[in-house]
Amino acid sequence: MNQQDQWTSKLAFILAAAGSAIGLGAIWKFPYVVGTSGGGAFFLIFLLFTFLVGFPLLMAEFVIGRGAQKEAVSAYRTLAPGSAWPWLGRMGVATAFILLSFYSVIGGWIVLYLGKSFSGDFFKNDFGAMFGESISSPWPVLISQFIFMVITIFVVSRGIKNGIEKANQIMMPALFVLFVVLIVRSLTLDNAMEGVKFFLLPDFSEIGGDDILFALGQSFFSLSVGISVMVTYSSYLGKNESLTKSATTIVLLNVLISLLAGLAIFPGVFSLGLEPAEGPGLLFVVLPAVFDQIVFGQFFFIIFLALFLFATLTSAFSMLEIIVASITKGTLTNRAKWSWIIGLLIFAAGIPSALSMGVLSDVTLFGKTIFDLLDYLVSNILLPLGALFIALFVGYRYPKDLLLQEFKSGSSVTVKGFALWLMLVRYIVPVIIFIVFLNTLGVFKMITG
Repeated sequence: MNQQDQWTSKLAFILAAAGSAIGLGAIWKFPYVVGTSGGGAFFLIFLLFTFLVGFPLLMAEFVIGRGAQKEAVSAYRTLAPGSAWPWLGRMGVATAFILLSFYSVIGGWIVLYLGKSFSGDFFKNDFGAMFGESISSPWPVLISQFIFMVITIFVVSRGIKNGIEKANQIMMPALFVLFVVLIVRSLTLDNAMEGVKFFLLPDFSEIGGDDILFALGQSFFSLSVGISVMVTYSSYLGKNESLTKSATTIVLLNVLISLLAGLAIFPGVFSLGLEPAEGPGLLFVVLPAVFDQIVFGQFFFIIFLALFLFATLTSAFSMLEIIVASITKGTLTNRAKWSWIIGLLIFAAGIPSALSMGVLSDVTLFGKTIFDLLDYLVSNILLPLGALFIALFVGYRYPKDLLLQEFKSGSSVTVKGFALWLMLVRYIVPVIIFIVFLNTLGVFKMITG
């Protein structure tokens, strides 16, 4: 029997899990969603729902994975034998495959921009035109996406200890250091405090019903829950480690990175009198303009892109890992072979998404490009459904005595603390997820006419 690979320490697990959660959601999506949804008030609501929804769901995935000591599919089969629950793990694997197929496209954009940023005339370009040209040029986009996937495959193929763990031990601390450097520079710009006020001082007059639901969705997705990634990662964790402490640390790290992202971006945006509600192009269009105006701007922009690439890769590792682990059962047997086979299949599946900004831009379904359609499918349907069923599984199918035992293992959590968490998982979290799900499908808009 092959022994399952394991983390060498709790710190290694926390860095890997935090790396999975901290990716495009915290660094790319969070700042532009804050910019378009009311600034400080949105951030405050986001924090509320991160602890109210994100933390209970994260713990739910942890108790499934560590309780079964199996990867996503086998975990449900072990805890609920003879039932249909293993399909929840299979749905997570399928979701990870689809998600990484278009996620790697954005990773390729970062690789492409990182290469361009070393050019001496990089800041002489029209950034909007350069972004449009970059993502619509077939070969540069595909080559960059391929490079991103090769890095991801290489790390995952080496296993938990020698691959993902070692990579995260370098990338996660580097991410924090680079953020601090950028924040120090950003806060020293003229008029920087206006950006800080926009980001941190809540003005609830700017908040509407949709913004509250966006905050729910952002807090929900920012912790990488709903895809059973954390089920797989926690299955490599020893029984003597405290799940509550690990989950709390990961949630706090995610909030910290979101805070750092805002402090790195908004002071620069306001310093140059730019519009904080720029949207998804904030990173690739607005930020180069910000760095263009500061001393050593090109150097700092290269640092930011390197940071962004690190964060994106750590998330990509977890997506590929859940798929590989479902085949290898978390062991090292044939891991390298399956990592390359699956990784290259994901790259091939992502080609239409990569080309949907250029030669395939006219190919649409339901009014969406291939890239946008897959993004909608994952973000608005598969992830909410996955998280909803995970909450229902832990709340109603997982044996309560075993659940309490797993929850308290390695920690000093009281029975009252367990009861509060179980109440959130059984009643509060499903209702909130259901509301977000209905909103993303446009049900409320249809009702109100």
